[in-house]
Amino acid sequence: MSIQFHPDRLFPADTAVRDIARRLHKAVEDLPILSPHGHVDAAMLADDTPFPDPTALLISPDHYVTRLLHANRIPLDHLRVGGTTTVTPQAAWRTLCDNWHLFDGTASGYWLTHELVTVFGITDTPNAANAADIYAAIADVIATPQFRPRALMETFNIEVLATTDDPLDPLDAHVTLARDPRFTPRVIPTFRPDVYTKFWNPIFPELAARLIAEAGDNHTGYDGYLTAIANRRSYFREHGAVSSDHGTHSPATLHLDHDEAARLFDKGINRTATREEALAFEAHMLYQQALMSLDDNLVMTLHPGVHRNTHTATLETYGPDTGHDIPFAVDYATNLGPLLNAVGTHPDFRLVLFTIDETTYSREIAPLAGFFPSVYIGAPWWFLDAPDAMTRFRAATTETAGFSKSAGFIDDTRAFCSIPARHDAARRTDAAYLARLVAEHRITENRAHEIIVDLVDAAPRRAFTL
Repeated sequence: MSIQFHPDRLFPADTAVRDIARRLHKAVEDLPILSPHGHVDAAMLADDTPFPDPTALLISPDHYVTRLLHANRIPLDHLRVGGTTTVTPQAAWRTLCDNWHLFDGTASGYWLTHELVTVFGITDTPNAANAADIYAAIADVIATPQFRPRALMETFNIEVLATTDDPLDPLDAHVTLARDPRFTPRVIPTFRPDVYTKFWNPIFPELAARLIAEAGDNHTGYDGYLTAIANRRSYFREHGAVSSDHGTHSPATLHLDHDEAARLFDKGINRTATREEALAFEAHMLYQQALMSLDDNLVMTLHPGVHRNTHTATLETYGPDTGHDIPFAVDYATNLGPLLNAVGTHPDFRLVLFTIDETTYSREIAPLAGFFPSVYIGAPWWFLDAPDAMTRFRAATTETAGFSKSAGFIDDTRAFCSIPARHDAARRTDAAYLARLVAEHRITENRAHEIIVDLVDAAPRRAFTL
């Protein structure tokens, strides 16, 4: 049986509306990919490291894939998660193929299918019988010079790719890429300070001490800490960064006076802070970094509302980002009040809000973006970056904030080959949504063409100052 991969996938069933969607998608199908938030390793591109095998490329690093297999009683070490080698790459691949049916109707199944068909030319539905043949076919493709990471940046038509980086990363890989005249895509770092602001991180004291020692300009304590963060943000900006990314527990912001913040910082260093004090300090640092953004012009992106690494045994065995992060409900308007009252109307401030709690789209995020010039609406993220959820997102936000406050599509992926699949799904979903507006005579088709080009290309450039 052939994989279901119809040219009209994700388009409306109604033939008249489908024809409009086809035309709209055609206008953006070949536009360059702008990816201002993701988790591809810059060193992989700088070193042009060959991909080792199909499993390491398509299964092990993709927690969308591994979490669903794990939910169906397949151990993560059978998928070589976290560097485990309990089974061979071929055996892990056979496990995926034998359980291909588990991905019916899922976004990850859609992306995997897109990758198999468009990147590797695989058209047979994977199963246990053909797993070895598919593995061998993909391995042959991976071994070619055309499949090295730098070549794929060109093949995938990626113009801008942002990585996510530790504040003390020297950014050597980014320097290497920026200095190579033969490599034309932009690979830019993103400042991600989370582990340096969370007291409950077991090594927070050691990280804070290192940060102060390396970038604190000979200051100590809380003053050295603030100075070091500001200095490292500037370093990232000098190396091409356009944003700072904040995976905070909640969107809480808080303005503490200097002495109270210093007192909490000392408790964090001494491991004596309560959880309430830890959350208060994290909220204060989110506020402080919004103020810093007025100096260095880094766009602030916010990804709250996730219980991280909820299964202790999985975290200890396989590490973080292995599929056991769980969303919770979020209150944006109340929590962001201190920050938005301070800088929400400042002409140099930009804040992109993401959520996994889609009930906030129409209740809070769209109204916030519909008033504050600084606020942009982040694309559906993580569990919501699926066709039906993306359609709900457009309906929930457009009626209040319009299309102009969109930040464009964000793929947020570690799985390199899924980038074009995810962007294509977003473009098709937007084409389908706009086609309905045209068919209902709410906008003209000419205007829909302008809007979809803006959503794909101008919106991310505008929101992230690309």
